Amino acid sequence: MKRLWKTIILTTGLILGSSIVISDQIQPLLDVGEKRQKAEKSSQAKIDQMDDDTSLIVNEFKTVSKQIEGLRVYNAQMKQQIDRQEERLKEIDKTMKEAQVMQRQIPPFTRRMLSGIETSIELDLPFHLSERKERIAFAKAALDNPTVSPAEGLRQVLEAFEVEGEYGRKLDSYKDSIMIDGELREGNILRVGRLAMVFQTADETQTHGWNNKTRSWEELDGSYRNPTRKGIRIANRLATVDLLELPLQNAGEAK
Repeated sequence: MKRLWKTIILTTGLILGSSIVISDQIQPLLDVGEKRQKAEKSSQAKIDQMDDDTSLIVNEFKTVSKQIEGLRVYNAQMKQQIDRQEERLKEIDKTMKEAQVMQRQIPPFTRRMLSGIETSIELDLPFHLSERKERIAFAKAALDNPTVSPAEGLRQVLEAFEVEGEYGRKLDSYKDSIMIDGELREGNILRVGRLAMVFQTADETQTHGWNNKTRSWEELDGSYRNPTRKGIRIANRLATVDLLELPLQNAGEAK
């Protein structure tokens, strides 16, 4: 019996001893495994962080890329606008230079034009002479006034030119006096544009036509009395428009 207990105790001791030996040999392995797991967890955490950082960087890159592309489009548009503005500035510069040339040419041109109008009045039928000459004098004064711009001077001359042009398209009648046989007679002037100019005394007993070649009034025969009277009434809107037989150009030849 004692021998049996010795055997059991011995066996138990061997088992316990073996367990201690195995435990001492496994523990380092377990420690290594635990360290490896911690290292793997740490590495995974770093990998996850790097993945997050990479995703963030990629998103930022995409955002920046879109901004860059937007800036490229914007820059292209701005370049087009700048190019157009530069072209416009060139056109404006060219126009200004041309305007400066024209501005230098306006005064002599305006004076030549005014001189032509003045000569035309002198050679024209002698109607509304005071009014027409006053208009010419007013335009001359504007051209001689240094405070009046060339453009304003030109405007006044063009206005005079336009008025003179209108005279050629109007039927006109007004009271006036002319010399007949050394006597100043009052009456009515009838003017048909620049085609004819006739004078009839207030008592309608005498009718004279203007001869522009001789620059004088010449008496007309009695056949022009009624047409002249009727023309005066039409011009004053006292009668309806009708055909008139009047002397044209050389009134003296109609006698």
